[in-house]
Amino acid sequence: MPIVINLDVMMAKRKVSLNELSERVGLTLSNLSILKTGKAKAIRFTTLEAICKALDCQPGDILEYVDEE
Repeated sequence: MPIVINLDVMMAKRKVSLNELSERVGLTLSNLSILKTGKAKAIRFTTLEAICKALDCQPGDILEYVDEE
């Protein structure tokens, strides 16, 4: 998939654990884990907004387009 999720990178930069982010954002650990591993097929803007607010970052810090060619 050409969209890469860099959630783990941002979490490491901010020194935030999956448990802590789960509490801040209000998502289950399993849903955050699916997103973090890149297995998610979609993300709601409200979820992306909450993650960006919790990690003090921009959507482009989490989502990246990589051409597969």
